[in-house]
Amino acid sequence: MKKIAIAAGLAMTLGFSAAQAQVSGYAANSSDTVWRTSFGECWQTSSWSVDKAVPGCAGYVAQADAAPAPAPAPAAETADLERKFALYFDFDKTNVGDISTIVNHIGSLASVESIELVGHADRIGNMTYNDGLSQRRADAVAAALANAGVNRNLMSTSSMGSRSPVANCSGRGAELIACLRPDRRVDVEIKGTRRAQ
Repeated sequence: MKKIAIAAGLAMTLGFSAAQAQVSGYAANSSDTVWRTSFGECWQTSSWSVDKAVPGCAGYVAQADAAPAPAPAPAAETADLERKFALYFDFDKTNVGDISTIVNHIGSLASVESIELVGHADRIGNMTYNDGLSQRRADAVAAALANAGVNRNLMSTSSMGSRSPVANCSGRGAELIACLRPDRRVDVEIKGTRRAQ
């Protein structure tokens, strides 16, 4: 009889504790600590089901953490860039040589602000002729770039004639003509924006 009373009292206590506890499906004390058997197992009530399982007790299956949201793609960083090229010409000629390096550079830019083409001539000949020759050289380079797919509206041309020499030459004839080659040029200045590395 005494054992029955103790068992009944224990059952009532467990029922009361479980009713008071906030851990649904388990016998727990007022601070929501789940009671355990002498074997360390969690003491489940008759209302226990798998969906009520708590960490550290049998039947609990850890939920996979939700996959973190993918990081936003970094904004494309850009950097202003100014680069210069020079194209050289034979004596008294406007034939444009290889422009692939310039075209490739322009193609690598995120955007192009401007392309300035300035024609030059050597000091041989009169100034008026050299002004016209240097302008024809700048125009020839602009046409070649446009034929390669570069937007003509981004280009401006001008000429310096023989007023901006870079060569320091003496001599006569073919020797002088060869030495003055750096003065027979079109300077190409490209301003644009490239993606930062």
